[in-house]
Amino acid sequence: MKTRLVLVDDHRLFLEGLKSLLRDDPRVEIVGEADNGRDAVRLCQELLPDIVITDVAMPELNGIEAARQILEQSPRTKIVVLSMHSSRRFILGMLKAGAVAYLLKHCAFQELTSAITAVLSNRVYLSPAIAGVVVDQATSQAEIDRAELPGLSPREIEVLQLLAEGKRASEIADRLHLSVKTVQTHRRNIMEKLDLHNLAELTKYAIQKGLISSDI
Repeated sequence: MKTRLVLVDDHRLFLEGLKSLLRDDPRVEIVGEADNGRDAVRLCQELLPDIVITDVAMPELNGIEAARQILEQSPRTKIVVLSMHSSRRFILGMLKAGAVAYLLKHCAFQELTSAITAVLSNRVYLSPAIAGVVVDQATSQAEIDRAELPGLSPREIEVLQLLAEGKRASEIADRLHLSVKTVQTHRRNIMEKLDLHNLAELTKYAIQKGLISSDI
């Protein structure tokens, strides 16, 4: 039986290239794709794939939160990260969320196939380029603890990211199936809890905490 894959990346050209390469691997079958974290969660809830290959910094819902939600719904799914981001915050954040492999996008395709082999054998795979970061994780644990977002609920974290991406209250309400009034209440509560006073401060905070990257 082939391993069922879901691919998640918001860069269409990269996604198409990845699909083209993986189609030649007789072990796998691509069963779905998404270009943002929220759609990835919905897709995985429906398809229950064996492996999700995903980026970290994505619109709608970042890879860390998406990985947590995917694994809550489908704990057997294995999260493989393929990203351009090599910062400690993103790497350790994804591992904390449950990812079992982390590779950089400039890696050779052979490295990705090695990672797939490893996770199918219930092993963790880390790109040699970022392995040193994980060695130091004991001293860096505070950087990836959810306590960095003091007192925020999972829903408030989602709203925080969408606000930082520039979404209007009506757009957020539509995406999260909430009323505009509820979104406005979340925004007010987030601002009060974090002692932020405007959208610029909120956006800067979201970048600092790794909810979004500065190049989204």
